[in-house]
Amino acid sequence: MVVTYNALPYIEQCLQSVAGYETVVVDHGSTDGTLALVTERFHELRVVEQENLGLAAGWNRGIRETSSPFVLILNADAWAVGDGIQRLLAFAEGQPKAAVVGPKLLNTDGSLQRSVRGFPTLWRLATEYFFLRKLAPHSQALNAFYAGGFEHDRVREAEFVMGSAMLVRREAIEQVGPLDEDFFLFSEETDWCYRFRQAGWKVLFFPGAEFVHVGGASHGGRMFTENLRGHLRFLAKHRGPAEAERARRLLLAALRLRGALFPGERGRMYRDAAGWLASGSAQTLLTAPRA
Repeated sequence: MVVTYNALPYIEQCLQSVAGYETVVVDHGSTDGTLALVTERFHELRVVEQENLGLAAGWNRGIRETSSPFVLILNADAWAVGDGIQRLLAFAEGQPKAAVVGPKLLNTDGSLQRSVRGFPTLWRLATEYFFLRKLAPHSQALNAFYAGGFEHDRVREAEFVMGSAMLVRREAIEQVGPLDEDFFLFSEETDWCYRFRQAGWKVLFFPGAEFVHVGGASHGGRMFTENLRGHLRFLAKHRGPAEAERARRLLLAALRLRGALFPGERGRMYRDAAGWLASGSAQTLLTAPRA
């Protein structure tokens, strides 16, 4: 299942890699020729068009349109390498307590793309946004947000895996429920994996299947503020509004510092994000309409 929004130029390679499997493409209003390419080149798959209500909403629609015991959620800028899908399925079938199995992700140059993450906490956000993790990149204490010390060379349990490519068991979805559509673009898989784990399911990393992921292709890094919103929403939902407000203040201080340190477009991105964080409480920011 693939959600598309202006998915050129990678969607063709993505869909070629899942040929032979039941595939649903949920399009959120592409204007770059994505729909024309998909309908002309891939007659065997199903295309569903809907309003862009966010990635979680697109994933949920795709899940409803399928009926297989497992659902492969695949970004439009990601694709399986070789028999990666068969390997992923075979492994998952032998792990009855696994709700989610994430494959090894590679960059386009073949290098490892670290795909295992840790759930947000105040300390973990501080290590990331104040650059503390740079002091010891492999340290679990200073880099738990990016799963520092997690070796991507063997099967291991994870807190959560990146949603760029993940195989999800339908039985677990039916128990825990669909994705939370209040998450528009970031942290939807974070919340889902947290809920799976809370319900007693496992989230596993499996390096025996490989997928390439371009990263940031659909939004081009333009949604930094939305990423911050995802952190706040996750904390508000699972740790309470007071924790989300503490996170807002922490992030505001960090981004003001970044905005002062970095010149050019990057510094302006940080200053704009700080301006958004300063415009209201965490509760206000999470209930206000998106700009």
